[in-house]
Amino acid sequence: MSEVAEVRIDKWLWAVRLFKTRSQASEACKKRQVMVENSPVKSSRNIKPGDIVQLKKPPVIYSYKVLQVTEKRMGAKLVPDFLKDVTPADQLEILELQKINLHLNRTKGTGRPTKKDRRDLEDFFSD
Repeated sequence: MSEVAEVRIDKWLWAVRLFKTRSQASEACKKRQVMVENSPVKSSRNIKPGDIVQLKKPPVIYSYKVLQVTEKRMGAKLVPDFLKDVTPADQLEILELQKINLHLNRTKGTGRPTKKDRRDLEDFFSD
């Protein structure tokens, strides 16, 4: 990996696998979903080691500290050498609460029937 002092933020986001394509990373910058030091940035903004990059993926704002910069996409095992997840615990708690809420609020009649629903139907039609 070549050592560079600064790199475009859209290239870095793609290289460390936060986005699947560089155009998706660039689009996120245009939509003001990417921030550095709490201010939205354009995709051409250069970042350097030590910067804190925030990424809005509703309902959570993820935060990452830049450890190293690179322009080349890497394997998933190498990613921890280039960024550190510094997302606050309260943001992760919001994500957990939303996951729990999705499972608790399943309205009857939506989606695939449960095993109990299937058994009730079989009992109803077998009589």
